[in-house]
Amino acid sequence: MRSGLAGPTAPPDRRRAAVPLRRRLTPYGFLLPAFCLYAAFLLVPIGRAVQLSLYEWDGLTVGTFVGLDNFATVASDPRLREAFWHALVLIIFYSVLPLLIGLLLAAVLNRGKVRGLPFFRTVIFLPQVVAMVVVAVAWRQIYAPNGSLNSGLRAVGLGSLARPWLGDYTFSLPAVGFVGTWVSMGLVTVLLLAGMSRIPIDLFEAARLDGAGAVREFFAITLPAIRGEITVALTLTIIAALKTFDLVYVTTGGGPGTSTTVPSYEVYRRAFQLGEVGAAAAVGITLTILIFGINLVVNKVGDRSST
Repeated sequence: MRSGLAGPTAPPDRRRAAVPLRRRLTPYGFLLPAFCLYAAFLLVPIGRAVQLSLYEWDGLTVGTFVGLDNFATVASDPRLREAFWHALVLIIFYSVLPLLIGLLLAAVLNRGKVRGLPFFRTVIFLPQVVAMVVVAVAWRQIYAPNGSLNSGLRAVGLGSLARPWLGDYTFSLPAVGFVGTWVSMGLVTVLLLAGMSRIPIDLFEAARLDGAGAVREFFAITLPAIRGEITVALTLTIIAALKTFDLVYVTTGGGPGTSTTVPSYEVYRRAFQLGEVGAAAAVGITLTILIFGINLVVNKVGDRSST
């Protein structure tokens, strides 16, 4: 005789119905406080920004509904297109170069069993704990016409290369990007070192018995084992590259001309200098979508590679 109660062989829907409603709702109750904070400090401001992006508003008077005109301006304004292009270029300096340098440094430090590794790890990570404004002021002094970089070049007979780095239309963006490389390199190296330290030593010993050299060990064992750390490092540094503001604001102010302007700086300029709050919100929303899209692709590729 079959029982009417849900048992081990009962269909999933019947077993689910047998669980009291209060018990099913308990996990959501634990999540509710965190979700309320998340909604209050992230979802509501994003929703407000989306609303503002649909208006032409100077921040003081009554706004005028313009629909998607502000987003059309983002696509058609040469200055804004240039700003987004600069942000994409900064990804090379904030993400790609630190990843390549970090892989090399982490592999050398991990394989060489360097004495005082915690000290080197702390020194490499140090730029991450310094406020970006302080970093920007320090590098502005280094890049100055009479700064230490030009003085060093003149001292070794390379005075022809000396220039006002942050005032040069060609070199100002790479100069700002190099600061991002210096800051991101420590974070990437520490993440990769943590991943490499978890690789079983037996794998390396087996590879050496098979005659594998250091390069083959790196590509056959180390690199596949740290794909997760590489994905995390790329996610964090790409976000830092696309939302950078304080470094540009302090070092160049977007200049010379528009050589170093970026979307975050354009948001500030349009909202607080030009009084175009709606257009600034549209730039911010577009930047948010770009950051989300790029990192979604990075994480999809990282997840696919690790399976």
